Amino acid sequence: MRIKNIKVKNFRLLQDSSLDMTDGLTLIVGKNNTGKTSFVALLEKFLSKPNPSFSFSDFPVSLRGKLYEISEETDIDELSIRLCISVEYTDEDNLKNISDFMLDLDPDKSAINIMFEARIDHDGLLNRVPTKKDGADEDKYLAEKRSFIERNVGKFIKTKIYAYDDSGYEGQRPYYLEKRDELEEKEFKVVSSFINFQVIHARRNVASSEETGKSPLSTVTTQFFKKLNDADDERLEQVRSALIDIDKSLETQYSEVFSGFLSSAASFLSLDGLKVISDIEANSLIGSSSKVIYGTTDDYLPENLNGLGHLNILYLLLKVEMVKQEFEASSSDINLLFIEEPEAHTHPQMQSVFSKKIREVLNDILGLQAVITTHSSYIVANSNFENIRYLFKREGLNVEFKNFHTELSAKYKSEQGEEGSKLYQFLEQYLKIQNAELFFADKAIFIEGTTERILLPWFIKKHDESCGDDGWHISSQNISIIEAGANAKAFAPFLDFIGVKSLIITDLDSTKKEVKPDKSEKNRTSYVACPVCESTHTSNETLKHFFGAPDINAAAFSEWFSKLKNGKPTDTVSSVKVVYQTEEHDYQARSFEDAFFNSNKAELKRLRENSGLLGLKHKLDLEEIETANIFELTERVLDKKSDFAASVLYLALIGEANWVTPKYINEGLKWISQ
Repeated sequence: MRIKNIKVKNFRLLQDSSLDMTDGLTLIVGKNNTGKTSFVALLEKFLSKPNPSFSFSDFPVSLRGKLYEISEETDIDELSIRLCISVEYTDEDNLKNISDFMLDLDPDKSAINIMFEARIDHDGLLNRVPTKKDGADEDKYLAEKRSFIERNVGKFIKTKIYAYDDSGYEGQRPYYLEKRDELEEKEFKVVSSFINFQVIHARRNVASSEETGKSPLSTVTTQFFKKLNDADDERLEQVRSALIDIDKSLETQYSEVFSGFLSSAASFLSLDGLKVISDIEANSLIGSSSKVIYGTTDDYLPENLNGLGHLNILYLLLKVEMVKQEFEASSSDINLLFIEEPEAHTHPQMQSVFSKKIREVLNDILGLQAVITTHSSYIVANSNFENIRYLFKREGLNVEFKNFHTELSAKYKSEQGEEGSKLYQFLEQYLKIQNAELFFADKAIFIEGTTERILLPWFIKKHDESCGDDGWHISSQNISIIEAGANAKAFAPFLDFIGVKSLIITDLDSTKKEVKPDKSEKNRTSYVACPVCESTHTSNETLKHFFGAPDINAAAFSEWFSKLKNGKPTDTVSSVKVVYQTEEHDYQARSFEDAFFNSNKAELKRLRENSGLLGLKHKLDLEEIETANIFELTERVLDKKSDFAASVLYLALIGEANWVTPKYINEGLKWISQ
């Protein structure tokens, strides 16, 4: 038995959201403010207690206007908050606990539907909403009505649980709206008999080393011990036996310590047999007289002097162990565990280790379906991509749970044809190894290679300085920088899938056709690098993909390439901007280095006396840089591109050079900053 799907309707950002669950671990990822915490909160409201409370702030912004204008004509069912859970079962499952939800005994059916609904008492609310008095100011009345609804609507919300069977239903409206008379109301205890829901929140009470008064781990160990004691666990027999021996010993000591007091009290109050005895309770003893330490017993440190990362992981593991005990004691058919943001306070390596080890711990819990919400790219990178669900917020503010593996792999196949499967495989491996942070970025910048990676931070710094205090500063935004080489086109469906605004900085890579006879005296066609003014083609696959190049042998290719050189091609992905070398100072470069030399002629000439710092060869050529053929000059003087880039950055940082950012890069940075 397993939860197949969870649907949410009209709760905060989750206006109409559906999560497909995995059998074991489901990983929910996404940027901040996409509804991860809200999703957990709604499950906790409905699954943890029979009569949860809701407030005005729990309704989506899009529905609040209808709440303010509520009247006799309002369809109150359109405003209800709902949680729908679909549960799959097999013939091997014990169906006793879910029998109340099996509305059809058709042997071919293998799923039940549970709906939790928070519905406004329409008549009750309308009877209490202030009415407009004759002659009253309209604006004042509306403000009073709005204020009343905001403060009091929660008092008129009633929650119920229903079973329903929507199999075969093909109506436009949801089944539970169209067929309300066919819903069967159920009790909370029936659901709690087969679904045991537990949550470990992100708001964990983990103390820092300065907060010596707090002992969160000791508190959790006390809770853990109490659960074992309440369950009469056999592992506590030796603890109980030891406490009995202590009680007997202390009684003898107490009789001597309190003899004077007992004698006076007995005489004064005429009481016989007054004694002080030892009655040590294991729970109190653990809570007040025990602590978690690390190190040896002879040379140890208290828990609050441990790092927050270690405290967090230890706390999580203790809580998981407690949850495990809870699940085992309940014997529920489905054990549903949510862990919010386990990465809190932990460094990247520990996050990676945790993501691997937590699976081993969770695998020991029978019937478990676990959901982890995270902002950690390291946890994502160490996860199976089949388990990832990406929270995507559309412009209408609704949040969708996207099945990363299923939906995206299909998207690659449909858009990239036969090559799609290989490109998707490349993407998964790349994200695991390099940049799972893309899942959490607000924007992304893709660059070609080492040279751009070294110098881009400097160009960003120059851009931000030119913006002034009121401009769009790139350095203050959540932007990931990805070194994609020539593979930027492999990210196209992915970027569209997650809806991240992206800048791709690439090269024009101009070439021309060259035909030469080979050893067999047959003509061999190749495309060789050349100045842009001589070019007829490009070797850049990224440009071809994003600007929709026709076949290289098609008649339309020449016109397409002409538009490309003139900087007027048509983008194929609206959220992605591709920039490359365009004409600047009456010259069009084909590569970054080519463009950099062209943009910085005067500065390079000024530095010719100190040109050794630039990592160039044939330094005397810089003397003629202002009149030289830049394409040929660049090819002649560049030795190692990475050494040159490092030298350029060094001279900028020590204040020896004031480099100019090539125009195409500046235009791209301005676009991505906004």
